[in-house]
Amino acid sequence: METILAITVGAFFAASIYLMLSRKLVRVLMGIAILGNAVNLLIFTSGRLLREVPPIIPAHAYVPEAITANPLPQALVLTAIVISFSFFAFFLVLGYRAYQELGTDDMLEMRVAEPVNEPEPPLGY
Repeated sequence: METILAITVGAFFAASIYLMLSRKLVRVLMGIAILGNAVNLLIFTSGRLLREVPPIIPAHAYVPEAITANPLPQALVLTAIVISFSFFAFFLVLGYRAYQELGTDDMLEMRVAEPVNEPEPPLGY
């Protein structure tokens, strides 16, 4: 099960980086959303995936008697979901506002701070 989730996390990271390298603002926003989900799944997978044994310590013991799932990554994922959603919502509003002002979602056409008659800066190295 963990191998399948590791492959899924890798696919999410690859898809998010591919989308964030695009020139279109909507694709960049979708890449940010997928990146947040990939990070959440990575954190969740790091805490062992066991359904049979809950992470509860008996009253007479100081440590769990059997191998259990780690509750810390689960708590971190709950916090990370809220943070990544608010981050995505902020960028969505920022992208929509930029589209309203500039009339385009192409990143190269959004370069309004650069002079029109000057040559373009290097686009790659």
